[in-house]
Amino acid sequence: MPQLVLRLGVLAMRRPPVTRWGPGQLRPTAVLTPEPATPPNTLLLEEEGTQTWYLGGRDLTLWSGDTAHHRSNLSSGRPQVWVALRGNEPARAEVVCLTADPYEGEGLAGDLDLIVEAVPMPESVRAAVAAFVAEHHVDIEFKKRKRSPTHPDDEDARPGPRILQPADKWESRRGRRQEP
Repeated sequence: MPQLVLRLGVLAMRRPPVTRWGPGQLRPTAVLTPEPATPPNTLLLEEEGTQTWYLGGRDLTLWSGDTAHHRSNLSSGRPQVWVALRGNEPARAEVVCLTADPYEGEGLAGDLDLIVEAVPMPESVRAAVAAFVAEHHVDIEFKKRKRSPTHPDDEDARPGPRILQPADKWESRRGRRQEP
């Protein structure tokens, strides 16, 4: 199955707690392309208690079987990349997954151990996704299943009785086989 792998860097913002008892909040804010040479889990900026961290790089893999999902992401008007992080402490946070598939992003959001955010897709990534979709997308025609027509006189085509007779039930068959 054809695939395209793009290496992206992840930026996250840590906001101070709202109360002195609450923890701070770490949220992905952007993806960078190309991946910078900065080491992972590096503090880049601190302003008024808000910190911007570079959390490291991760591969964004596009599969040809998901092109319909990528196409719906691109046509949404605001293409996004879903970033999944594990951990709320930026010095130890880990980028678990990057995806451009909105359905996979929704599935990741169901995991309570992950912090999942949709961030804007950079223009260069959007162009690469659009080119991949244009090259590999195949429309699959929807076919509604229909019952096959039956003839009323055809003995084999008739459905089974709605109420089984005692002789047709499994217990009675099993009992008959054991007797001989």
